[in-house]
Amino acid sequence: MRVEGEASLVNIPLSMHRPHLLNIPNYTVPSPYRIRPFRSGDEEHWAAIEWKAGEFPSQDEARLHYANEFGEHSDEMELRCFLLEDGAGSALGTTTAWYKSLQGKIYGRIHWVAIVPEHQGRGLAKPLLASAMKRLADFHDKAYLTTQTTSWKAIGMYLQFGFEPWIVRPSCKDGWAWMEEQLQRKI
Repeated sequence: MRVEGEASLVNIPLSMHRPHLLNIPNYTVPSPYRIRPFRSGDEEHWAAIEWKAGEFPSQDEARLHYANEFGEHSDEMELRCFLLEDGAGSALGTTTAWYKSLQGKIYGRIHWVAIVPEHQGRGLAKPLLASAMKRLADFHDKAYLTTQTTSWKAIGMYLQFGFEPWIVRPSCKDGWAWMEEQLQRKI
């Protein structure tokens, strides 16, 4: 993604954390869309969404990633992953309320937030993210996520949801300085 007005693409990995899972914003998914839990057999939908959203160069690579990361966790995926569907039942978005051990503590993790490009910009990401965060709150008391400076619009949304910059490597400082320019706000 090239940011309008920028001479070059800046892609710096970033991390964000939310020190508590209280006061999660409420957003209603607009009609005719709906959010539903992941079901056995949705692996192909997950791979298609992530590929179309540009997370993988091919749907086959998305399938392989799914198998490696979540293949042994199908029960947990049904509990922790959500799909966004249109009125006809076509899967258009996904996110996962996952977890990871960091610094000796288990953190909830917002993982793989994606909406297919033709449905982006319709107010769908916030209800999807709110659903995942509420699920995280069922199991965890704090959360984190990883992102990158090329996802500056998503970073703006994560900030609205109470996530804060988390400096986990020296390059994060440069990344957050660049984000302040892009979002035109102090972070």
